[in-house]
Amino acid sequence: MLAPTPGCMVRGRKAGRQAMAEVSVNGRRYRTPERPTVVICYDGCDPAYIDRGVADGILPTISSFQRRGFYALARAVVPSFTNPNNTSIVTGVPPAMHGISGNYYLDRATGEERMITDGSLMRCGTILAAMARAGVPTAAVTAKDKLRLMLARDLAGINFSSERADRASEAENGIAGVEAMVGRPRPDQYSADLSLYVLDAGLALLARRAARLLYLSLSDFVQHAHAPGEPEADAFNRAVDERLAAMVAAGAVVGVVADHGMNDKSRADGTPNVVFLQDELDARFGPGSVRVICPITDPFVRHHGALGSFVRVYARKASDIGALMAASRALPGVEEVLDGPAAAARFELPLDREGDFVVLGDAGTAIGATRAEHDLAGLAGHRLRSHGGLGEATVPFMVSHPLRAEYLAALAGRPLRNYDIFEAVLNGVDT
Repeated sequence: MLAPTPGCMVRGRKAGRQAMAEVSVNGRRYRTPERPTVVICYDGCDPAYIDRGVADGILPTISSFQRRGFYALARAVVPSFTNPNNTSIVTGVPPAMHGISGNYYLDRATGEERMITDGSLMRCGTILAAMARAGVPTAAVTAKDKLRLMLARDLAGINFSSERADRASEAENGIAGVEAMVGRPRPDQYSADLSLYVLDAGLALLARRAARLLYLSLSDFVQHAHAPGEPEADAFNRAVDERLAAMVAAGAVVGVVADHGMNDKSRADGTPNVVFLQDELDARFGPGSVRVICPITDPFVRHHGALGSFVRVYARKASDIGALMAASRALPGVEEVLDGPAAAARFELPLDREGDFVVLGDAGTAIGATRAEHDLAGLAGHRLRSHGGLGEATVPFMVSHPLRAEYLAALAGRPLRNYDIFEAVLNGVDT
């Protein structure tokens, strides 16, 4: 496993007749960008959206990436949730190194359940902060502010969210007047525009030459509500594609990757297909036998009811763990049950933040805690679509420009991960 590198190291190396600067971050080296470079986390973009959109002719820019740039499928971090994957993307390493393995967790030391809303639990630095220290004008723009606080850790550069665009200030965010720059007020947090605003802000920053390296992280609100091919999904994906074209036209190298996919987790009659695991285990082993933690939980739960396909389970009695795991494994819709050490080893997660065991639902099943804890009112009008398990861990990975033959040869020797995207756009593209 790669070893963390404290701070940022800047080197020069020969590339043809040019000396190119590099930074070293968490054991990996990245060339500093010589032209505008944009990395986009296309939140919740299951490969099915790309396949359907390209086939229907509504994604001409992404289609051009496939033909003339680079397109492949990559593996995301499991649990396939927003926080661990975005953090891996901006650090270039798995959660075992950066420490973020969910959106929500149980602190074993205090017994307190905590939502992760800033970077205080991160255990290593980011590519963004290292580039800024190396003198590269850098920006991080996110849909949600809680994610911005993580990704902008130690970043001496522009950082703001579309959720709180109206509050951006020079002191806090490195920029003021965001609404005027974008040309419209901040969007509603439950809207497609929460993501489009991020992209429009990125375009405005490119036009101003305010940043040479940008990380733009979107929201999966649309994907939670609308399947590939539905009019709302098509309209959103078309709008994203148009903005990708504008970035390329502005002279940027663009890399796009998803943090996770998305699957329908409803029954044929449209009702959510959920295993309420704590209810099931308490019914068999007695009330209070376990505490089930749903790490998908974040401040934006209306569109998924805090239901995903990966949960952590904490047993009241250690002697019950084997029987609890066996009972969980026997439930319909459960794909995997692993004890804490096995889960940490398989998915490269921090062992000290792992449960006694984890339970993963299959592609069509969500796992919850107790029925009383999940408010499903927000699902009225659409099917439950969610993520978190193995079924959502395959994601699109694309670059606007072709990758060098020698980089592709090196890439062929290892599995492609979504957190390789910065390496691809910075090291793999000829400048």
